[in-house]
Amino acid sequence: MQTIQSLLEDASHRHAGRIAVVAGELRWTYADFASEVRGLAARLLEEGVAPGDRVAVLDDNTPSFLAAYFAAPWIGAVLQPLNHRLAPRELQAALEDAETRVLLAGAGRVESARALRGVRVLAGDVEPAEEPAVPFRSAPDDLAQLYYTSGTTGRPKGVMLTQRNVCAHAACAVRELGLAPTDRWGHFAPMFHLADAWATFALTAVGGVHVMEPRFTAEGALDAIERERVTLTNLVPTMLTRMVAHPRAATFDPSSLRLVLSGGAPITPAPVRRIVETFRCEYVQTYGMTETSPYLTLGILHEHLRALPREERLRYAARTGRPFAAVELEVVDDAGAPVPGDDRTVGEIRVRGETVSPGYWRRPEETARAHREGWLYTGDLAVVDGEGYVDIVDRRSDMILTGGENVYSTEVENALTDHPDVLAAAAFGLPDETLGEIVCAAVVLAPSSRATTAELSAWCRERIAAYKTPRCIELVAELPTTGTGKVSKRLLREAAVRGELSSPGFRGVPG
Repeated sequence: MQTIQSLLEDASHRHAGRIAVVAGELRWTYADFASEVRGLAARLLEEGVAPGDRVAVLDDNTPSFLAAYFAAPWIGAVLQPLNHRLAPRELQAALEDAETRVLLAGAGRVESARALRGVRVLAGDVEPAEEPAVPFRSAPDDLAQLYYTSGTTGRPKGVMLTQRNVCAHAACAVRELGLAPTDRWGHFAPMFHLADAWATFALTAVGGVHVMEPRFTAEGALDAIERERVTLTNLVPTMLTRMVAHPRAATFDPSSLRLVLSGGAPITPAPVRRIVETFRCEYVQTYGMTETSPYLTLGILHEHLRALPREERLRYAARTGRPFAAVELEVVDDAGAPVPGDDRTVGEIRVRGETVSPGYWRRPEETARAHREGWLYTGDLAVVDGEGYVDIVDRRSDMILTGGENVYSTEVENALTDHPDVLAAAAFGLPDETLGEIVCAAVVLAPSSRATTAELSAWCRERIAAYKTPRCIELVAELPTTGTGKVSKRLLREAAVRGELSSPGFRGVPG
């Protein structure tokens, strides 16, 4: 089985003179890329980093971050990508929990890094050592990466990924997505998260081009696609929504794109239609977890489904998708029995396979709760149809229980985003003395829209049951997101409880 080290070694031999990395005016060939990795690895050795030690990275999407993904395992160390949107206290907790030895800080993150205690900071563009490092001979089950959750429970939790997890996912992604040396990947989503980082390995495996954009902006991503002839990328729905709504989208040239992948949150046919009309390429919905390297499903249509009418194809494209080839996936009831493929019966997704994490760093009890009888229980609730396509209806933690009835937030969001003036919506529950919880929603309208909350409420009542229709709808300029671009329902609930959701201070309200 390949290792992370051998992926780059093979690519640098087979594609030595081909362009590997593009970042503004910078151009690295695969020979340059491998040389940078070996030099950075040697510098880490000079700092005393040994096999198994944790090496953290706090950076934007830069060539240095890309090199770090290979340099740490090159010497047998464990890479710990840090979410730069976390508070200093959260970053400190993650570093202390991992007992991190060295922190690589990008040029724009040096001040934040130096405020952290107990770790040696290598700042800016780290000067590589003159004598390149020889690759460490890793075993398949050696730990390669450690990704930390944001610690919303007050305790950071590190997801462990092994060499086997990372390389098996890369190999499967190459096959599933037909990746080739001609592909040019847009690193627009943050590289500290696997929504983008998986492509670091899969694109390298085939000798493709990494197009780096330091931080996501709608205009920057659109410009990079056109300028660098990007062929595919993976973005969360909030990012795609911003790109589609940007004035630049009406004039930019999307002809280089062959595939746009989206994941991190459910999506409905209406925004999928707008995305396809804007980018004029194949759209594939994805679903995954850090614990699974990340993909668990892809919305790639079976061949016989490609003959369906356009609206039916869009409906399938908006579903969570069919199982990724690297995993075995089931939707099961509370007794662990698979639910029928009737597209109605709700169960929990569980998975197993080579891409599934062995567990959480030094958290045996939490590992045991998630990993049972050889399966990883995801906490995601879903239905499955007769074709084997899964559709997530909610997280267990986000399901709304109102008056004894279960309301899945995606049902409400689907109804709202079907409205032609709605760009995005998020449904959530708020405490209520009588009903237990009431259904609420935050909605982002198109810039020119004059739709009212009363109109949106009536729209919902025509499409979903009365008890599912939001009792309160707040118009906001933007939905709050986590560091990875996912909508944060926790922040929405907290703002609503404080009565701040509709205030101009909460990301503004449409004028």
